Amino acid sequence: MNEDSVKIARDYLDSLMVESRIIGAGRPTSKVEFCGVEFDTPIMTAALSHIDLVGMAEGAKRANAAVSIGMGDNDELKAVLDTGAHVMKIIKPYRDKDEILSRIKFARKNGAMAVGMDVEHSVNVDDEKDSVVLGKEMKLPTMAELKEYVEYAGIPFFIKGALSVQDAYRAIEIGCAGIILSHHNGLMRCAVPPVKILPIIREAIGDDLKIIVDGGIESGFDAFKALALGADMVCVGKKLMDPLKASGAEGVREVIEKMSGQLRAMMLRTDSPNLKSIDPTVIWT
Repeated sequence: MNEDSVKIARDYLDSLMVESRIIGAGRPTSKVEFCGVEFDTPIMTAALSHIDLVGMAEGAKRANAAVSIGMGDNDELKAVLDTGAHVMKIIKPYRDKDEILSRIKFARKNGAMAVGMDVEHSVNVDDEKDSVVLGKEMKLPTMAELKEYVEYAGIPFFIKGALSVQDAYRAIEIGCAGIILSHHNGLMRCAVPPVKILPIIREAIGDDLKIIVDGGIESGFDAFKALALGADMVCVGKKLMDPLKASGAEGVREVIEKMSGQLRAMMLRTDSPNLKSIDPTVIWT
C-alpha cells in the first residue's frame, strides 16, 4: 500500500468546509434507490476480502444498506447472498476469461444485484507488468473484452478504479451502469482524491452513470461531502473492520446506522430534505 494517496485523499476531505442553512430546515430522509432496490442509506460496504463477509453482509442487511464484496470463491458469495442482503460482487480481472464469465454467471444466477470489476488491480504498482493476486494471473482487459463482460452480465455492471473523465466516458461507451471512484487503498501512487475529481466527472457525464465513491470515507460527515459533490453512493471499509471482528453483524449495523445519522445531521443543517436536494454550493474549498 502506498500511504501517500491515502493521506492525500484524507487531507482533501478534511479541507472541505460546509456552510449552514438551518433556518426553516425540516427533518431529512437518507433513503435512496440503487440498482432497483430502496435502501435506508447511501452508505454501503466497500468490496472487502479475507474477512467475515457473511457477518458484514448480515450487518448491512440489518441497516438496510447495500453490500459490495471483493475476492472470494463462489461458495463464499453464495453464503453472503443467502443472508438476504443486496450484493454487488466485484470480480478480479483474471487472465482466464472463462473464470471471469463463470463468476459473472454464478453471481447473476444466485441473485446478485450487480457485478463489477476492479480493473486497476490488473497491473503492478512499480512496473507495467500484469499482476499476480493470490497466485492467479491478472490481465488489463481491452475495451472489447469489457464490453463483452458488461453484455454477458445482464445485470448492472460497475467499473471499480475509474478516476478520470476519460474513464467515465469509456465506461459509458461499453454500457456500464456506473463507476466506482477508487485508488484501491493507495494502489496508484499520488492518486487524485476521488472526492476532488468527483464534481468534474459528474459535470462531464451528467446522469449517464451512477457514481460510487470508495476510499477514505470514515464518517457520515465525509459521506455528506461526497454526496454533495455528485456521488450517488459511498463505500465504507476500514471503519467496519474492527467492529466486525469485535461484535460481528451487530458491529457493522451500528457503524452504518451511526454514519447514516451523521449524514442526516448534515442534511438537516444544510436544509437538504432528501439526497437529491443536497446543494453542492454548501461545500467550500
